[in-house]
Amino acid sequence: MAKNLRARIPKEDTLLICDSNANVTAKFVKEASSDAESKEMEVKVSKDPREVAEKCTTILTALPEPSHVKGVFETILSSALPAFPKSATHSSRLFIDTSTIDPTTSRGIADAIHSSSAGHFVDAPMSGGTTGASKASLTFMVGSDSPETYHRARSALLHLGARVLHMGPQGAGLAAKLANNYILAISNIAVCEAMNLGIKSGLDAKKLGELVNSSTGRCWASEVNNPVEGVSDGAPAGRGYEGGFGVGLMRKDLRLAVEAGQGVEGATLVLGGMAQKVYEHVEGKESGKDFSVVYKWLQEGGTIK
Repeated sequence: MAKNLRARIPKEDTLLICDSNANVTAKFVKEASSDAESKEMEVKVSKDPREVAEKCTTILTALPEPSHVKGVFETILSSALPAFPKSATHSSRLFIDTSTIDPTTSRGIADAIHSSSAGHFVDAPMSGGTTGASKASLTFMVGSDSPETYHRARSALLHLGARVLHMGPQGAGLAAKLANNYILAISNIAVCEAMNLGIKSGLDAKKLGELVNSSTGRCWASEVNNPVEGVSDGAPAGRGYEGGFGVGLMRKDLRLAVEAGQGVEGATLVLGGMAQKVYEHVEGKESGKDFSVVYKWLQEGGTIK
């Protein structure tokens, strides 16, 4: 994502990055500086999120858990941020949080930013996985009360993705993302179970995949991220389920979706509880692997008692 951002923003702009993983940061800076097209495009490393907020007009955050997002913004808002010089393109900061967290936490952060006059804030979770991130084909779901703020955020997000949708007011982007990932969590299990059923019944994996992906069972989990090695080119199944979308993150997103459903009258999530148990068991055995590793767990006799 950062590489696409640096390549697409104006050459005269500076990209400041901050990551808790020093090795990943160093690797990115090295790659950016060695890229012939990027030599005139400045990349700097900030010591903490506060420094990024002090020096940037647009701040994007992408973090795993609600507690991480809260911690970062507590650091940023520890004291009043300095004003921008009059020559700056924008008179106020724009905070774009692309993390998948609960809408309540996100609204609380937005309120803190707006009440302290630190800038504007939108929730903008993304969909598309690691493939979408590398190819800049991500879809962003934005929650914003202001059309003007949304359009400013949209301009920034199009450096990272292909589609930006305004889902509604503050928190609506996250509500949409949780609904989408609820579908993803359930459909992934269904695809893993169906592929396991077919293969154990004597069917060829590739032929079964071709059939499903040209029929009514077709979905992202069957076509792009098929859990059986050799069915989907480039899928994590072909590299021992390394990379991709971690099973722990899928478990977290499903938990957030189920919790959101419990707070919405009439939003019954019948399959959510059982799916949570599946991901809990799978993470215990295959922590860090792509969530399609559910298939491997099933192959090995995984079951819920």
